[in-house]
Amino acid sequence: MADLIQIEQFITLSASHPVIDVRSPSEFIQGHIPGAMNIPLFDDQERKVVGTTYKQINKEAAMYTGLEFAGKKLVELAKEGEKMAGKNRTLLVHCWRGGMRSKSMVWLFETLGLTCYLLEGGYKSYRHYVHSELSLPVHLNVIGGRTGSGKTDILHYLEQAGEQVIDLEGLAHHKGSAFGALGESQQPTTEQFENDLYRELSDLDRSRKIWIEDESRNVGRCVIPGGFYSRLRESDIIFLDIPREKRAHHLVKHYAEYDSEALKGCVLRIEKKLGGDRTRDALESIDREDFFNTAMITLHYYDKAYMYSLEKNHKQHIVIHSDYVDPATNAGLLRKYFQK
Repeated sequence: MADLIQIEQFITLSASHPVIDVRSPSEFIQGHIPGAMNIPLFDDQERKVVGTTYKQINKEAAMYTGLEFAGKKLVELAKEGEKMAGKNRTLLVHCWRGGMRSKSMVWLFETLGLTCYLLEGGYKSYRHYVHSELSLPVHLNVIGGRTGSGKTDILHYLEQAGEQVIDLEGLAHHKGSAFGALGESQQPTTEQFENDLYRELSDLDRSRKIWIEDESRNVGRCVIPGGFYSRLRESDIIFLDIPREKRAHHLVKHYAEYDSEALKGCVLRIEKKLGGDRTRDALESIDREDFFNTAMITLHYYDKAYMYSLEKNHKQHIVIHSDYVDPATNAGLLRKYFQK
């Protein structure tokens, strides 16, 4: 029988061996260990039937129902597992709680001569571990600034310069505003966002400073986990104060390429915040391709919203003035301050 191992050893071994998640496809999509591959013992409908049988009849009846489903595809599952194992012929396997599904698949894989390690407590133990790790102390340099300040560009510049960086908007596939989904792939679930954030953080040296952009608790539909968000709010923040006109020009470069109807849809999402007159002016500006004016109008709302959030969440902050939305220039200003 496979070695039953704790989550810490499981994560260590995952650097050199494939992780096989045998839960159903919908469970996997909801959240999974980054890099894991899904070989489901049951599809979503089969899992539902087995669960219903367990609740309405008994465990024994559910087991026979599961065997009936699994028996039809053992050859397919075995071939897929052997393919994933590769030359090392080793697999790390888990289900939700380390129960019958993962044990059944381990039996199948070991019948082929593969070496298997089974995660004690299953994916549930991984989730507990992620939450505990994301609540640990971390040293953050927080970059603040109104919408259009190019904060994400600064992060990317700093990363290329060898600094440690976490890009929350990149992990969430969202730029954090009503326009944030434009040009992005589908957002992950909050659960997967947390898993990806932990994976990103685990690759960094916690004893060194990590650069991060100031964010609201929600990045699109993804919610920053409470413990990590508390660390963000408690950390040193520098607010880049850049003129609105310069930021509007920056936004035009990033958003004018998108379809006009898509841009209008984004404006309409904040209609109540903008007010009727400003919304109408912004929509008309899009029609005549005056995207600079559209940006200036929307920034009227976003600037007020950001300053309210800054004062509420970071009462202590340093202000640095800059006349440019330029990542190299502004990264230099930020590094100069944090190196004091």
